[in-house]
Amino acid sequence: MSIEEKDFTKAKHAFQIYLRDFDTKDDKIALKVAHTMRVVQVAEEISTKMNLDKEDVLLAKFIGLLHDIGRFVQLKETGSFDDSIVPHAVLSNRILFDEGKIRNFIETDEYDNIMYESIKNHGVFKPDEILTGRELLHSKIIRDADKIDNFHTKLIEDIPTMLDVTMEELCMEDISEYAYNTFAAHEPLLNAKRETHLDMWISYIAYIYDLNFKESLEIVREHDYANRLFERVNCKNENTYRKMGELSEIMEKYLQEKSCDAVK
Repeated sequence: MSIEEKDFTKAKHAFQIYLRDFDTKDDKIALKVAHTMRVVQVAEEISTKMNLDKEDVLLAKFIGLLHDIGRFVQLKETGSFDDSIVPHAVLSNRILFDEGKIRNFIETDEYDNIMYESIKNHGVFKPDEILTGRELLHSKIIRDADKIDNFHTKLIEDIPTMLDVTMEELCMEDISEYAYNTFAAHEPLLNAKRETHLDMWISYIAYIYDLNFKESLEIVREHDYANRLFERVNCKNENTYRKMGELSEIMEKYLQEKSCDAVK
């Protein structure tokens, strides 16, 4: 039983029913609802740019719709999106597969393993190395789509909603040596090693280093996400301003090199 567009339409309706248990007027809930729908769009864009067949494009959209479903329970039960308590990807799979709610969104179980692995691996620092085939493909697509929309989200949402500090407080902070050196080495940051809220901001931009497909980097360049994310936080502190400028130049050079590699 292959999936069709009408099946995804039903899944979106089921998602709206699921949301009735949550306060969608809450800023953080609303943020995650909007994020989910945009991830669906980005997953479709990436998979279409990759010339995948219709079934895989639709599957990418299904995974995008369900990848963060545990976030809503996480916020309702803990008042936070802190994954150190219970990782949201674990919660998502618990709700969908342990509790059987996956059948509310898609009738066939043909894609369950692909969806389970993709949702599990979107929420980890590095994906499972034993993944192969479509499990690996869709894990990479959802990881990229999730990160790309995080760039968009960080540009449009309020700083306090995302970081629990004001812009003024954020700009009074410094970038730690760990965050600076890791970013400069073209590596994503470990959440547990971030020391400041400004480290958190740098870690969001560093997601670019973890993108899997040239099509994903094309989207980043099309929207100029790297420059815009650096420019949003205009720190007055001279030392921090200098560090932000240096990291911005490092990212720009990285993107230029990747662009040249894609042309070759």
